[in-house]
Amino acid sequence: MAQFELILPKMGESVAEATVTNWLKNVGDVIDAEESVVEVATDKVDSEVPSPVSGTLVKILVDVNGVAEVGSPIAIIEVEGEDSGSTAPAAASESIPEPAVAAAEIEVQVAAVAATVSAPEPSGPISKNSNGRFYSPLVRSMAKEEGIGQSELDQIPGSGKEGRVTKKDIIAYLEGGRQSKADQAPAASAAPTAAAAATVPATPASAPTPKTAAPAINVGSGDEIIEMDRMRKLIADHMVNSVQTSPHVTSFVEADMTKVVLWRNRVKGEFQKKHGEKITFTPIIMEAIVKAIQDFPMINVSIDGTNIIKHGNINVGMAAALPSGNLIVPVVKNADQLSLLGITKAVNDLANRARNNQLKPDEISGGTYTLTNVGTFGNVMGTPIINQPQVAIMAAGAIVKKPAVIETPEGDMIAVRHKMFLSHSYDHRVVDGALGGMFVKRVAEYLESWDLDREI
Repeated sequence: MAQFELILPKMGESVAEATVTNWLKNVGDVIDAEESVVEVATDKVDSEVPSPVSGTLVKILVDVNGVAEVGSPIAIIEVEGEDSGSTAPAAASESIPEPAVAAAEIEVQVAAVAATVSAPEPSGPISKNSNGRFYSPLVRSMAKEEGIGQSELDQIPGSGKEGRVTKKDIIAYLEGGRQSKADQAPAASAAPTAAAAATVPATPASAPTPKTAAPAINVGSGDEIIEMDRMRKLIADHMVNSVQTSPHVTSFVEADMTKVVLWRNRVKGEFQKKHGEKITFTPIIMEAIVKAIQDFPMINVSIDGTNIIKHGNINVGMAAALPSGNLIVPVVKNADQLSLLGITKAVNDLANRARNNQLKPDEISGGTYTLTNVGTFGNVMGTPIINQPQVAIMAAGAIVKKPAVIETPEGDMIAVRHKMFLSHSYDHRVVDGALGGMFVKRVAEYLESWDLDREI
C-alpha cells in the first residue's frame, strides 16, 4: 500500500494559508476520487477540498481550527500500489477546489504591524526547523521583515499544530509581546546613547503607523458583548490596512440621471421579456465607468513598492451585501469587452450567487476598480474605502428627484430632474486631484449624455 499526502491546494490570488473548519471524513473512512474530504476557510472564501485519489484516510495532519499553508500536507490517504516515498504530485498544489461558501471581502492582505521601542536584533537567516518547530515560508518572511532573529522567533508562543507559529502569532507578538519585552527592560536601556540610536534601522515611509492602545470601554449591566464573526474580523483588518496604506482623497460630482431613468423605465419590461434579465442602474453605471477608464487608464493601476502596475484588463468589482449583513466584492472580468447586456447578465449572476454563497475564489479576485452602490440603502452619497491593491473606488448614491436649473435656447428654466451623487475615493500617492476629479466628471458626462433611443 502507498501513502498519498493530501495537499492544501491553491485557493486564490494572494492566499497563503487556510483554517480547517470541519473534517468531512474520519480516520478509517474510505474516500472516492474527487470526493470532498475537508472544509477550509481562507480570507476570501470557504471551500471544500476534494481528494484526487481513491483510498482510505489514515491520518489527519491539521486538526479543526488549525492553520495550514498552501502547498503543505493536511492528511494522509492510503492508496493501492507500492510506496514510492513521495506521495503528492506537484500539480495537486495548483488545483483550485470548488468552494462551498463565499466568506469574505475580496483582496484581504496581511498588514505588517510595525513596532518596537527597542531596536530589533539582526534577523539573519531563519531556519526552516528550529527549537523542535517547523517555520512556514510566510512566518520566516514576516520574521525577516520585522527584524525578528532566530532566537527571538523560537521564544514566540505558537498556536498552530504542534506549537507551530502562525502569522496571527507573529502579529500578536508584534502588537503586544515586543512592547511588553521593552517595558521589562532596565530603565538605563530605555535611553540609548546617540551611537546606539544610530544603529536602529529607520522605519520605511510606507510602513503602517504603529497601533495605539484602544481606549478603555465601560461596559454597563445592560450592555451586550457580541464577538465579531470571522468575516467581520477580516473586513475590519482589510479596511484598517487600506486606510493605513493609501492616503484617501474623495471627489464628488452630481450627475443628472434623467435620461437614464426615463430610458430604463421605458425598456425594462421589454428588456426582461427579450433577454430574461432585469436591468438595474448598476450595469449602466458600470458601463460608464468602463468608458471613463478607457479615457483615463491611469485610474486602472496598482502600486507595487515604487512601481506602478498599469493593468491591461478592466475588471470591475461590485460590492454586494450578503444575508449576514457583511459585504463581498465579486468581479466582472474584462468588462470592457462586454456589451450592456453582457454586463447586466454578469452583474445579476454574480449578485445572485453572492447572496446564495456560491461564488468561486477566482470570481472575487483580480479586480482593478470597484463600484459600490450606496443608493441601494437610500444613501445619497458616501466616502468609500479603497479595495486594496486597487487605487480607486466609486460610490453611486440614491437617485433623487429635485429642482434644477436647465439651460435652453429660450433661456434658463427650473425643472424636476433625477439627480445622483458620485463619490470617487482615490489613492493620492498616484492619483492627483486633477485626474481623480476629471475621471468622476467623465463618468457623469457619459451618464448625462445617455441615448434615449438606444436599442436593447
